[in-house]
Amino acid sequence: MKRDPAPSPYLVPFDGSFSVADAPTRPPEDAPGKKDCRKRLEALRKEMRGLQRMLYAHDHHAILLVFQAMDAAGKDGTIRAVMEGVNPAGCQVASFKKPSAEELDHDFLWRTARRLPERGRIGIFNRSYYEEVLVVRVHPGYLEYQRLPDGIDLDTIWDERYASIREHETHLARNGTVVLKFWLNVSHDEQRERFLSRLDEPEKHWKFATGDVKERGHWPAYMDAYEAALNATSVPHAPWYAIPADDKPYMRLQVAEIIVETLKGLGLRYPEVDDAARATFGAMRKQLESE
Repeated sequence: MKRDPAPSPYLVPFDGSFSVADAPTRPPEDAPGKKDCRKRLEALRKEMRGLQRMLYAHDHHAILLVFQAMDAAGKDGTIRAVMEGVNPAGCQVASFKKPSAEELDHDFLWRTARRLPERGRIGIFNRSYYEEVLVVRVHPGYLEYQRLPDGIDLDTIWDERYASIREHETHLARNGTVVLKFWLNVSHDEQRERFLSRLDEPEKHWKFATGDVKERGHWPAYMDAYEAALNATSVPHAPWYAIPADDKPYMRLQVAEIIVETLKGLGLRYPEVDDAARATFGAMRKQLESE
């Protein structure tokens, strides 16, 4: 299970020292421009396509990409842009919104566990089990719908859920699933501009929800919840990356670089054909050529 996480200036440290206040939402001064970011992203997508084919053939690992963010941070667009061209047969996306009645009758990990990728495939979670320590922490009244057997103790439940998440991700890592978690860190001001854009452009009206604006009123509570969750659950075998999200091309490039570097570090290879099978190749060739 031991694996060094892909290097990145946005890797959330494993010692609990991460601070949302210090996490950038904009690219650094020396970052490549938008055109350069798009060009480099295209090269990475091409490299990812080859690595994904090898991942499928090697069949020893699954990749789980977890995306969490405030509304309008760009989760959907990033997933589309980064995974463009990857064979759909080897990739699956699951989005998690309000839990159904059936999901509420199970433990909070159940609905996402059902959508985990099998070996050889890349699974993408657009939101995830982390909603249970983010939106539910900001709105603890939602816990009432979960009918927990021992009641609700707000002094202990979040640490208990962090422990469950860490144990879950450790189990996944032991069994071949590589977990990468991305928090797309959009600023309060940039979110406002993106909401206004949805109101200004008719083709974006479908994206606008009044509840999204209402949630802006809970911004400090969400930032506290993200800081606590990332500090409690960023570990070498399931790292968090806090990616600046105010500049979409730069954000997408950073995500793609981390995924590609992770795939390259897995020692992927195409299976070798044994001597017995290889010995039949000549006869099979003659049979096919004679048809």
